[in-house]
Amino acid sequence: MVLTKTPICDFGKKAENFKLKSTNNELISLDDVKGKAGTLIMFICNHCPYVKAIIKDLVEDCKNLKAEGINSVAIMSNDTKNYPEDSFDNMIRFSQDNNFENLNYLIDDTQEIAKKYGAVCTPDFFGYNKNLELQYRGRIRELQNLKPVRNGESDLKSAMTMIAKTQKGPAEQIPSMGCNIKWIK
Repeated sequence: MVLTKTPICDFGKKAENFKLKSTNNELISLDDVKGKAGTLIMFICNHCPYVKAIIKDLVEDCKNLKAEGINSVAIMSNDTKNYPEDSFDNMIRFSQDNNFENLNYLIDDTQEIAKKYGAVCTPDFFGYNKNLELQYRGRIRELQNLKPVRNGESDLKSAMTMIAKTQKGPAEQIPSMGCNIKWIK
């Protein structure tokens, strides 16, 4: 496990298109998940302790954001050959165990989409406005010893709510951090 932090938000960068298989065995594209007020695209996996630490908060935030017109999608891009915990079958189990009702979970088995987005770790959040312009690349919330610090609304929820209302993200963003993407060698 290599701790990696996300780079600074590249404000205005357009979302990259994708068409990936979901844990429901459907092909899902960017157009399918685009929200009327914004879109949250995140890179997660099943085995990362950082993802496991925040997954309940993340599912709750995605449910609440949907009510604000923001759709969310999760993409798993890790090397499944060397990291079998992240296999497609385990993705299905992970999504069921964590109640991904408001969240499509997609596999990026070629890692092409992670590379197009510049994803570096799990979790890595990309918050877009209604025009699919990047406005947030920060964390969900503070973690201490892999435990979420719950002192009010999450950074992610606050930022995405701001984006839904103003189409702009916060100027100050604290990077997300987690395990590096497991690239295919």
